[in-house]
Amino acid sequence: MNALLAAAVLLAPHQTSGKWVSIFNGRNLDGWSAKIKGYKAGDDFGKTFRVEGGVIKVSYDAYGGEFKARFGHLFYKKPLTNYRIRLEYRFTGEQVKDGPDWAWRNSGIMLHCQDPKTMRIDQDFPVSSEFQLLGGPEQGVRHTGNVCTPGTNIVMDDKLITQHCTDSVSPTLRGDQWVTAEAEVHGNGVVVHRINGQEVLRYQNIQFDPRDNDAKPLIKNGKLAIDRGWISLQSESHPCEFRKIELMVLPR
Repeated sequence: MNALLAAAVLLAPHQTSGKWVSIFNGRNLDGWSAKIKGYKAGDDFGKTFRVEGGVIKVSYDAYGGEFKARFGHLFYKKPLTNYRIRLEYRFTGEQVKDGPDWAWRNSGIMLHCQDPKTMRIDQDFPVSSEFQLLGGPEQGVRHTGNVCTPGTNIVMDDKLITQHCTDSVSPTLRGDQWVTAEAEVHGNGVVVHRINGQEVLRYQNIQFDPRDNDAKPLIKNGKLAIDRGWISLQSESHPCEFRKIELMVLPR
């Protein structure tokens, strides 16, 4: 089998080499831990991430009406190398008044994250590759399933991509509808983003950005390639919800 055919087989849209396993029990946050900017890992200020009605809610009712750039992330309990992560998300309510404009209906699934215990107290985002989750405005185009790269770079079409965000080809999804997001990650190889079952973006070779101050301490012996890491869910100032969070571990 030639290399191109082998890659096509490996990344078939609905490969079932493993089994989907729920990693959110719908009752509590067992197996998950928060890191909020300004607070130590494990200290979930204001119960930003909470479980109500069988979903994880990202809420700001304890923030006193001001976000103050307190970005947050909810980390799954262990690092992974080859996997698929699938969940449903939606945006609800109104953004906290001082949240940045770009964070309106904005969240994400952070892939190959650094260990949350290695994050600075005042660090905005973990070094990672972000599967960006966006809601659409009433009019105009706004893709979801994009990729953003806090502290990292990626490769697309054999070119090193150093810009922070790259758009997907997804449709614009408006309102409070539930959307299915899925990432397929193969170590330091190919990463595929899917929205509602359709591939919308593909890249490879997640790597540390040697120019980034948060990435620099994580680079060991000059090695830039990132082949494993944690998964986390974002809090960026707009209320949102997550449900049906499933993981499939893939063979090496």
